Amino acid sequence: MAEARADEALQRIVAGEKLERRERKVAYNGAAGIPIREEVLARHGEVVITRNAYGAHCLNSPSALFADIDFTPERSAKPALFAFVALSVASVAIGISLRSWGTTFGLLFASLVAAAPIASLFARLAVLAGGGSERMARERIASFISENPTWNLRLYRTPAGYRVLATHRTFEAAAEEVQRFFTKVSVDPIYARMCTNQNCFRARLTAKPWRIGISAHMRPRPGVWPVRSESVAVRNQWIAGYEAKAAAFAACRYIESMGSGVVHESLRSVVDLHDRESQALSGAQLA
Repeated sequence: MAEARADEALQRIVAGEKLERRERKVAYNGAAGIPIREEVLARHGEVVITRNAYGAHCLNSPSALFADIDFTPERSAKPALFAFVALSVASVAIGISLRSWGTTFGLLFASLVAAAPIASLFARLAVLAGGGSERMARERIASFISENPTWNLRLYRTPAGYRVLATHRTFEAAAEEVQRFFTKVSVDPIYARMCTNQNCFRARLTAKPWRIGISAHMRPRPGVWPVRSESVAVRNQWIAGYEAKAAAFAACRYIESMGSGVVHESLRSVVDLHDRESQALSGAQLA
């Protein structure tokens, strides 16, 4: 990827285009298409383990399909917009019936203030009606498996939701079937976009610092790689404290396999590596 981007930049410069000679460091800009800049901790064949911007270890694979599914996904602005439009129409209708511009504008202002809370309330009621966010997430995964019986998904519990690892075969991250799977099980859209732009899948292997009592950020900030030589010592000091605490926690916990039960031969080592490094089978507290 680096060679391809450098060649593209050179051709554009030769053609007379003015380009920035360096790219600003941003902690996690993979979704925007700029390559993720992280310290490489280990290599296991095509799998690379890196340290992300807040210090945790991450598994990066070009062919093992990982996906995290949060129980409380980010809310879209569309429901609030819809609520505002509906309230606005009602406000205008009431104002016209009363022949009062003051009433109309007052109700329109009230609609603007109330739209987001009302949309949030209806969203929470919909989740409750569906049996809760955890049950709904599990049902989405089960529904996908019922429609795609040749698939096999290892299901893990994370602090905020589920993680799935497809084991029946390898995938290309930008493939349409991967994006359809992400949509079906409601994967974070930013993660889905990152997979396409980076041509890889990611899975966090160690605890998030703030979940294990570490409030101080990894220095220097932002924690992207590389860092200047004069900052290495303070970075390593933070890392040593983090690694000591993180060893007692698991990033996820294995629950079950869903689907065909097939494990592709090329993915067995990835499953073993992920489960070992994430302590998925240890019974340790999640963080």
